[in-house]
Amino acid sequence: MNKFLSPFLITWISLFACVEAVAQQRQYGLMDVIELTKSQSPLSRQAETRKENRYWQYRFFKSNYNPQLRLNGTVPAYSKNVSQAPQQDGSFRYRLVEQSNNSLNLGLVQPIFFTGGTVSVNSGLQFFRDYNPSDPSFGEQWGGTVVNVQLTQPIFAFNALRWDRKTEPLRYEESKRSYVEEMEFLSAEAVNRFFNVLDAQINLQIAEFNLANNDTIYKIEEGRYNIGTTPKDKLLQAELQLLRSRQDVTQAKINLQIARLQMRSYLGLRDNEEFELILPESIPPLYVTVDEALQLARQNRADFIAFERRKIEAEREVAQAKGQRFQTNLTAAFGLNNNGFALSDIYQDPTQQQTFGLALNVPVLDWGRNQARMQTAIANKKLNDYVIAQDEVNFEQEIITLVRQFEVLLSQIEITKKSDEVGLERYVVSQNRYLIGKLDITNLNNALMEKDAAKRSYIGALRSFWTAYYDLRRLTLYDFSNRRLLYIPED
Repeated sequence: MNKFLSPFLITWISLFACVEAVAQQRQYGLMDVIELTKSQSPLSRQAETRKENRYWQYRFFKSNYNPQLRLNGTVPAYSKNVSQAPQQDGSFRYRLVEQSNNSLNLGLVQPIFFTGGTVSVNSGLQFFRDYNPSDPSFGEQWGGTVVNVQLTQPIFAFNALRWDRKTEPLRYEESKRSYVEEMEFLSAEAVNRFFNVLDAQINLQIAEFNLANNDTIYKIEEGRYNIGTTPKDKLLQAELQLLRSRQDVTQAKINLQIARLQMRSYLGLRDNEEFELILPESIPPLYVTVDEALQLARQNRADFIAFERRKIEAEREVAQAKGQRFQTNLTAAFGLNNNGFALSDIYQDPTQQQTFGLALNVPVLDWGRNQARMQTAIANKKLNDYVIAQDEVNFEQEIITLVRQFEVLLSQIEITKKSDEVGLERYVVSQNRYLIGKLDITNLNNALMEKDAAKRSYIGALRSFWTAYYDLRRLTLYDFSNRRLLYIPED
């Protein structure tokens, strides 16, 4: 019996030596991988860039309501050419024309968001010089507007500024919450990549363990065959199992390399340092109810803000269609302007400048074009309302289903963990019975496969739990283990 027991002792010693060698590698837990994903992965940097882009878009929107000081003009403006000049007798005379005509205007423009119009205060200056004047006294002339106040106001038109004040703050708030959701989505994907490597790592350990055991079994069967205590078919069965184990080890190594490469790419790791993943068996304490999860989702999720924004945008389209029925623009201006042969002449006794106009563009006969536009916008609004209502139902159903799964997932972890322990213990018992000749090789292999299946089931239960855990965080923006919000709106 000691002769047969020693090879198994050698196998276990070799296995422990492998584990000790692996322990020298750098180790990562699940939380370590998630933190690396959030801090340095390419996808997290993309999310950061999108967040920054949305911030500047919001800043651009806010600038639409602020006054803008604008300077425009043409300085210098010089021309020299031969031009045709008509004479009093109907003939033409060609003469050299060399002139400069410079202009500069400074204006302060303020949008009026509640009416959709603009009011501006302007001041302008023009300077004209003729280098070949027929009358030298008109060689240089100045003109300008001392001050001008102008109002431009659309009447019964679509007011984009007023609608933007309703939608853009919601869109910005939605983007900030979406960023947190993206981080939680990346965490869930990190869980998936983590367990892909962990599965491959465990499969390699199982394959190497099975190879060592099957090599020992083959040697035992070979010794028994040589002394005539076992038939040849048992020896061949052991040899076949050994060959399969070698193939499994080779394939497991390839799978582990691929999984590690994929996780390196996802995390943005540049070095080729080998690492080992630690099984995340510590389950956080959770107490989740359906009502609490739904309430948190409604308060925190970007989707619920998006639902409100989409409703307003549908109303906006109706208002825009209504505003396109006819166009009326009112323009009015009052100012002081003057001209003279010197710059100072402009500011001496300037004359009043007044303008007023009402521009109309009213379709008299459009063959139902405006009505069709209006009815299309109204129909789109109804459709949008129905789609949003269905999206809300689907979203709530997703949360309800996920919360109710947690009790099952926790139970699965307990069952599969116990099954893993029982499977290992059963295999050790079967192995001992095999050594004393009370169990054949077929039943030993069955115990081995059941042990491996139990281990894989346990790993799968852990994967399902952690994936669901981060999915619930993403759907509610709430950390149920630490009882805190993942996103706190700014005051």
